[in-house]
Amino acid sequence: MSLYSWGNSRRINASSNYLKKRYGTRIQKLTIDAGFTCPNRDGTKGVGGCHFCNNEAFNPSYCNPEKSVKQQIEEGKSFHKKRYRKAPKYLAYFQAFSNTYASLDELKQLYTEALQQEDVVGLIIGTRPDCIDEMKLDYLARLSQKYYVVIEYGIESINNRILNRINRGHSFEDSVQALELSRKFGVNSGAHFIFGLPGETREEILNSADIISSLPLHSIKIHQLQILKGTRFASEYENDPSKFELFSLDEYIELLVRFLSRLNPGFIIERLAAETQPWNSVIEISGLRYDQVLGRIENRMKELDLWQGKYYSQ
Repeated sequence: MSLYSWGNSRRINASSNYLKKRYGTRIQKLTIDAGFTCPNRDGTKGVGGCHFCNNEAFNPSYCNPEKSVKQQIEEGKSFHKKRYRKAPKYLAYFQAFSNTYASLDELKQLYTEALQQEDVVGLIIGTRPDCIDEMKLDYLARLSQKYYVVIEYGIESINNRILNRINRGHSFEDSVQALELSRKFGVNSGAHFIFGLPGETREEILNSADIISSLPLHSIKIHQLQILKGTRFASEYENDPSKFELFSLDEYIELLVRFLSRLNPGFIIERLAAETQPWNSVIEISGLRYDQVLGRIENRMKELDLWQGKYYSQ
């Protein structure tokens, strides 16, 4: 069985393997909703948010900004122990909206509360590239000396035409600037991308692998576009479904495995598809759980003799 550059026989550089190797045990992410908003909702840059955005569709039942960070972590541990009994250590995942969009003093209070909880070994901080600055990165760099810290930027697409179409409120150049600044301070950066945004062709998605591979990234998260209830895209889809070219599961997997074969093998894969409860979604591509979709992705890579970075060239 072949061992790839990341040290195991899986055809992707999976986060679960990376963290288990680093800590010697399974690590579970605990999602936290700390009550943030974002500049694309509060009027600073826009209102209504991105056209695809409905954070409530992804929040576990225990997430509620009216609860303290400590309470959400305690309830998250209980929630996940029913499914993953062998996960003795945790990462606090500040996911909903833009989790650096506050004063540094406020952020310190929230992050410190999370890190003070038993068996929490680090932070994953979801945010936008226009919600970071040198003071915040300096603080995160100091935290990184003791804890596992990743700041996860929502980039979504490298194509400014598409970012404008989805009302993102920042450019790809803004993302590059934030990533470079994070690298300067020695803070690990993650990136989030959506495949299937209206107007972005499959060829553009595939070709973006080369540009994305050159970014100073620690990890990457990719998922298919979902049409979620309560979003601008849901209204657009109801009025004119022809505006969207949604993937079937097989189509998405075919595109994804070819993209991965061109992707920098040093990037840790956090996620490769999205799932939400059926009542949150206007249209679903599979109805399968994420681990089932991931299994199909890896099986298809095996069938085609592909692996992450097979065709990557620096």
